[in-house]
Amino acid sequence: MKKASIPTVDFVPRNLVSSLNNPDGPSMYAKDKSQPIQAYQKNVNGTTYFYPPDTNGSNQPNGNIFDDPSGYLPMPSVESPTSSLYAQDDLRRDLLHRNALSMASPDSDRWPDLPETIEDYHDVYPLDIYGHSSKILSYSTSTYRATYSKTGEKCCLKRIHGFRLTITKYAPLIEAWKKINHANIVQLKDVFITKAFNDTSLMFIFNYHPDSESLQTRHFNSNETMNGYNDPFSSDPNAPRPYSHTKNAILRHQHSNGLLSENTLWNYAIQLSSALRVIHGSGLALRGLCLNRVLVTGHVNNRARLRINCVAITDILINDMASSNMIGHFQQEDLTDFGKLLLALACRSLIAVHQDNLATSIDLMARSYSSDIRNIIRYLLSTQRRHITELMPMIGARFYTQLDAAQNHSDNLENELSKEMENGRLFRLLVKLGSINERPEFNLDPAWSETGDRYMLKLFRDYLFHQVTEDGRPWLDMSHIVQTLNKLDSGSSDTICLYSRDEKTILVVSYQELKHCLEQSYCEIASVAASDDHIKAE
Repeated sequence: MKKASIPTVDFVPRNLVSSLNNPDGPSMYAKDKSQPIQAYQKNVNGTTYFYPPDTNGSNQPNGNIFDDPSGYLPMPSVESPTSSLYAQDDLRRDLLHRNALSMASPDSDRWPDLPETIEDYHDVYPLDIYGHSSKILSYSTSTYRATYSKTGEKCCLKRIHGFRLTITKYAPLIEAWKKINHANIVQLKDVFITKAFNDTSLMFIFNYHPDSESLQTRHFNSNETMNGYNDPFSSDPNAPRPYSHTKNAILRHQHSNGLLSENTLWNYAIQLSSALRVIHGSGLALRGLCLNRVLVTGHVNNRARLRINCVAITDILINDMASSNMIGHFQQEDLTDFGKLLLALACRSLIAVHQDNLATSIDLMARSYSSDIRNIIRYLLSTQRRHITELMPMIGARFYTQLDAAQNHSDNLENELSKEMENGRLFRLLVKLGSINERPEFNLDPAWSETGDRYMLKLFRDYLFHQVTEDGRPWLDMSHIVQTLNKLDSGSSDTICLYSRDEKTILVVSYQELKHCLEQSYCEIASVAASDDHIKAE
């Protein structure tokens, strides 16, 4: 066998299965728990950017506070020698986790009444935490994940329990919402009434985005109530009503939750304003924009994607046919709700948006954030006639940096995809080699894999994987394996020396000859595997 010089072992695989085996383990995303401190600002091309010392949303000191005002900041990573061959570990981990969530199966003992199918949807899986349903207006709701039978697509099903009205009159409205396909809106796919749950339920079908959570869950304590925040979906007469709070109460919330960086606020403002622009431009209104209604996927600053959820539900459940004449009014309410959402995030307090606290909250926000973010929130909360397109001049050059960051992220994903595409090509070569090598039972001939073309491929297998150093230690070199497989796949005219393990046989062959032997041997196996004559003869 060929002797190799002593190399450096440069490939250590990482265990990527632990997150799938521990679904109840700690969350991938840590919440901000730091203390608010003095921030910094910088003027770039006529636009003022405001930066806390932290660029990841936690207000910890960071030396690169002016590097990226977009809110899309690169995650720190350690490049390994094989990083150019495989997708990044964090990306692979996230995709595996989302795939595991998409493939999860329900526990029949826990949900005995779960239907097997809901019209054209099967593999129904409940998404409500601990199986508890929520409420929208006066209706109980449940959320499920299911597979659409016609396309195999995973969808999110929002069920409205005990809906006894007809939806025929809402067909034009439903069709208008279904036409909206936007990166920051969970697209509505269908609306229908079903009796799969032994009642009359109204089903809203949306795109499914696994591993998402609401803005309130992401940025606020779980034990913090909606007290002070106008939840448009709440109809409980016993729910706590807003009441006056002092400045100290809001400061305590800021202190306990920690301030968001202004990068994050602009990131969120740009994405939500883009969604509202499309909704209002289509002659529709969201009617109730709140923290619970906005899903966030990804890390807080890096690749955080916002999506407005549950569109069209309020329009149908309120059952107000006169609403078409009040779209302008509802759109103004959307902008007010947008301003309250940003103010609640800036103050990290749900009580900050109560009417009695608005002036105090804006004053406290101005201490930690720039005048630009203060002006955009004041504009949204004003009583004047507003329009979503008027936010663009206030956003300024931040829009371009956000766009650049999104395009850079897209380029990065394409680069990672190209790695996996090449890996798939090499995997097919390894499958063929593995199907041929050490296969003594083919046609009942024990010597089949040890003669002719198969013997050459066996020596090539040793050349790929079984080389050793001069002192007998295994030689591991991932670049050698990848380069050799690429030459085999292309049928290169380069030649190599193949040694038998006792070093008594030496073959000098080209990759082109090896590829011919591989294809011919694999075709022999494939032809016999696809034929019934061999089985009948036995």
